[in-house]
Amino acid sequence: MPFVETGFYGLKIFEPIVFSDQRGYFFESFNEATFRQEGIDVQFVQDNESKSVRGVVRGLHYQLNPMAQAKLVRVLQGKVLDVVVDLRKDSPTFGKQYSILLSGENKKQLFIPRGFAHGFAVLSDTCIFQYKCDNVYSKEFERGINILDTTLGIDWMLNPEEMIISEKDNSQPIFLESEHNFTL
Repeated sequence: MPFVETGFYGLKIFEPIVFSDQRGYFFESFNEATFRQEGIDVQFVQDNESKSVRGVVRGLHYQLNPMAQAKLVRVLQGKVLDVVVDLRKDSPTFGKQYSILLSGENKKQLFIPRGFAHGFAVLSDTCIFQYKCDNVYSKEFERGINILDTTLGIDWMLNPEEMIISEKDNSQPIFLESEHNFTL
């Protein structure tokens, strides 16, 4: 199977089988049956894409229940450090973070179940980032955690002076003050 366990319940790395030859490459970035065989029964309803320059750090974003979102994230071009934080109060990994390098070259994807905050840091000159969501965006239920919260221990692999952070992301609360309503 093209899935790798992360040690966080439900959080999985998807490594698609890539067919390459002199013409280029081909792979299935998502196949419902493949995911269902892995126990991931998800129906995606929205695709999002962003383009960012080196140093951009986006996150840590999530939506509260009942508008929580599972996501399948990947990089089409460039390279990011992708980071999630487990917000499920009864999870053995509650409050812990997991990070992975995603790139257009390695074609790895991360399946993020509901109950995680998500963010990424752009490590290449530019990056095109794409993700599928199983629920639509809801401004009312949108929340975040400050990416610079030192209690989370996230190494964004960037020097602080090169980080480009939106005003909105800069003003998010720290983890201990964040609102979340998730359980396993």
